[in-house]
Amino acid sequence: MSKQVIVWGMGEMGSVFARGFLKLGYNVVPVVRSSDPKIVAGEYPDPELVLVAVGEAALQLVLETVPKAWHGKIALLQNELLPSDWQQHNFPNPTVISVWFEKKKGMDSKPLISSPAWGPKAQLLADALDSLGIPAHSVETLDEMIYELVRKNVYIVTTNIAGMKTGGTVSELWAIHEAFARDVASDVMDIQEVLVGSELPRERLISGMLEAFDGDPDHGCMGRSAPARLARAISQADAAGLEVSTLRTIS
Repeated sequence: MSKQVIVWGMGEMGSVFARGFLKLGYNVVPVVRSSDPKIVAGEYPDPELVLVAVGEAALQLVLETVPKAWHGKIALLQNELLPSDWQQHNFPNPTVISVWFEKKKGMDSKPLISSPAWGPKAQLLADALDSLGIPAHSVETLDEMIYELVRKNVYIVTTNIAGMKTGGTVSELWAIHEAFARDVASDVMDIQEVLVGSELPRERLISGMLEAFDGDPDHGCMGRSAPARLARAISQADAAGLEVSTLRTIS
């Protein structure tokens, strides 16, 4: 019998990974809203991997309900993900991927840059994406993965929030509003530093963000989640006592 991979959340992202796992010869077992995870875990107590592919808003509730049998098998891919998201649930050794491809209903996957993964099953995630022609790679250390997670956060939060004022594409944001974009990114990095608990390589993060801009210059800045991202950023800044004057002006 082929080894099982559990995919918890079968939306656009979960479905992409599920297809990749199938191409690698794995038996994919879905967990959807109507599923009872405890029953599924009873049937499949020792899968190769449990990929949690639910949206950011559902992540913490899902992580609170992960069956004990799966605690050593978890992999995470959500936006705005940081180590505190899994550390508070005491998962011993998760696999984490920062997803750098876009997937919307009715369209093929559109990579921006290679998606980095870290953890015991990082290569499995990279291989699943590679089987679909989506670039991915593994990184060796948690510190490097934290950089990659923060880079994605800086990209998505900066472009979403800045786009609430400028509209347009990421290339237009940098070409026309670079100073404003840098101010927004600086506020975002202030918050990220508090959340990760250490100083960040700010110029490297800006360069990393620009690499993603070059990967899809016509990517729109303001997604539908932008207002929620701004509200969350302001809440995080309030909790940390941060000024973040540019974000507050936009708000």
